[in-house]
Amino acid sequence: MPHRPLVRALTALTALLAATLGAAAAPGVAQAAKPARAAAAVNYVALGDSYSSGVGAGPYDLSTCLRSDKSYAPLWAAAHQVASFAFPACGGAVTADVINKQVNALSASTTLVTITIGGNDAGFVDVITSCRFGSTSTCEGAVNEARAFATTELPGRLDRTYAAIRAKAPDARLVVLGYPRLFETTSCGALAMSAYKRTIINEAADLLASITAGRAAAAGATFADARPYFAGHGVCAAVPWIHDVTGVIEAYHPKADGYRLGYLPALTAVTG
Repeated sequence: MPHRPLVRALTALTALLAATLGAAAAPGVAQAAKPARAAAAVNYVALGDSYSSGVGAGPYDLSTCLRSDKSYAPLWAAAHQVASFAFPACGGAVTADVINKQVNALSASTTLVTITIGGNDAGFVDVITSCRFGSTSTCEGAVNEARAFATTELPGRLDRTYAAIRAKAPDARLVVLGYPRLFETTSCGALAMSAYKRTIINEAADLLASITAGRAAAAGATFADARPYFAGHGVCAAVPWIHDVTGVIEAYHPKADGYRLGYLPALTAVTG
């Protein structure tokens, strides 16, 4: 018959071994759960032209750039509670303005950059003016000139712009947003542009989107296509998100709804 103190000692040793082995087999039980890692801070800079500054949305800041808090960039920044937000986008900007002025807002700590650019380089204002107030042949000439520029000259300008952004913010994610088609081609009243003029302008917008997407991809950027989000809401739609010619400075730019319901979802779709 075993000695009782020895039995008790063996029993205690067995229990201790079982507990030790159990803790090793199930570390999640024996150790406190590690806290979740905090999300990385977002330092956001919004570059670009009038389609980024918010022309058409109003009201505007006191600068000459016509920046609006109702543009997609400040709306996205507010929704995501970013650590920092800089907004040098400026109405009328061309690629040279971004390279020479706007990229100065970037730094090595920038984590997100958005931009719309290229429309003014390609002659957006001349196309709209020629087509709205000129003959069909005048409109065709302006559109063809813009298409030729977009095909031959613009790709190099976009490449240099994206390279300048990368040089200033090497670790940032770059999102290039495209432009919407401006028009619906349904009946639009006697004083509107002809359906033909509206069609060739939309086709030029498609070409610009294709070229911009290609150069963005070559630069390792993400292209956010605005066209699907504005579909059915161009000038001449029942519910347009783009101003017609009566907007004067705001003519053929998105309304506040265009930025909120068109551009913002396009950006959110690629960034979360």
